[in-house]
Amino acid sequence: MSESDVEAALDGLQDSGGAASGYEDDDDAIIVLVSAVEHYSYCPRQCALIHLEQTYEENVFTVRGRLAHERVDTGDDAANRGVPTLRSMPIWSTRLGLRGKADVVEFHEGVPYPVEYKSGRRHGIHADVQLCAQALCLEEMLGRPVPRGAIYYHATRSRHEVSFDERLRRRTVELIGAVRAMLAAHELPPAANDARCRNCSLVDACLPQVVAEPARLRGLQSVLFRAWDEEESEADPRRRTHDA
Repeated sequence: MSESDVEAALDGLQDSGGAASGYEDDDDAIIVLVSAVEHYSYCPRQCALIHLEQTYEENVFTVRGRLAHERVDTGDDAANRGVPTLRSMPIWSTRLGLRGKADVVEFHEGVPYPVEYKSGRRHGIHADVQLCAQALCLEEMLGRPVPRGAIYYHATRSRHEVSFDERLRRRTVELIGAVRAMLAAHELPPAANDARCRNCSLVDACLPQVVAEPARLRGLQSVLFRAWDEEESEADPRRRTHDA
């Protein structure tokens, strides 16, 4: 499959209705973003804050990631060392109700090879499931097997190749279902309140140290939502000063 063949296939898919059309025909269907799969794998509450509550805050780590993706997106689609390459490629899966964007898709002898760019270092398989979700989309869109892909880590300037074996594919599909169930329930998962929270840009919106401690949360709620009592305020100088 040449680059021109790929572009022709994409044009045909877009003309026929495009991304996850089987889901879009159903008003009650929930489309899952490819990026949400990684978010949920890392922290279900973070995923809910972003994709359910539409909450997003920047910190040094998210800025680095955004700038890294901008550098990739602004590149051209010229062949890289003879390898046909598409950047910022829209992807979708009707079967799984997925849509998103692939940073880079290379075509090695016609075989799609997605490459995801990350600003930091490797931490677990969270990026692997996002990449696998991209592969599942590409397989459905292009009708070609996608056995492998890679994650490029800017911090180490190195690629980590990922093999899309059955175990990873199964885990990815499970996570897609979990994200969809979370979005359907419209409920925030419990806070982790662990080492993951330290560098999370959403720590102030999540308040993990508060919501993860039921007794402390109940105490704060009792103060925040206590009805104001004029007689009690007059009798208690501390409340009178505070109310003033």
